[in-house]
Amino acid sequence: MDYSIRAVRSDEWEKVRELRLSALRDPIAHLAFLDTYEDAAARPDSFWQERTEGASEDGPGTVRQFVAEAPDGRWLGTASVLVERAATETFFGDVPEIEQTHVVGVFVRDEARGSGVIDALFAAAAEWSWSSVEPRFERVRLYVHAENTRAQAVYKRLGFVETGVRVALHGSEDAQEMEYELRRPA
Repeated sequence: MDYSIRAVRSDEWEKVRELRLSALRDPIAHLAFLDTYEDAAARPDSFWQERTEGASEDGPGTVRQFVAEAPDGRWLGTASVLVERAATETFFGDVPEIEQTHVVGVFVRDEARGSGVIDALFAAAAEWSWSSVEPRFERVRLYVHAENTRAQAVYKRLGFVETGVRVALHGSEDAQEMEYELRRPA
């Protein structure tokens, strides 16, 4: 399968919305995303425009969304990277001791699974993280639902290791998310 990996552009909000809505229709979306199709579909265009601009190649640099693009322009998958600064509370309520990034919103369309798209998206996320000089990120982390064994297998294959940290899934007393990390190469 032929594709290229790149950061989204600020004017591509409609494609960002379409891919996100497709991701939220996936049969295991309830294990992979902290969002629902219904909520996302109801958001106004301005939400998607701001989200895309903030994660674009010319955005402020605190978020970067990468996409796998087929030669015909169709987006096959995505992964976003959030900057998490040391001594600053994150979305999950923790306060990292080191500078790090956090991969979120990972999705690959059915027809592109097994083609290397996920590997290329994660390579772009890691490369973006390691290329930062100030701050210098020491690790890339992600959270994965304890029942999402498909994603766990992929992350382990890509070199991520479980840290032992678990957090309660937002809105659930029983569901747990497991933290995985990839440390900066020596």
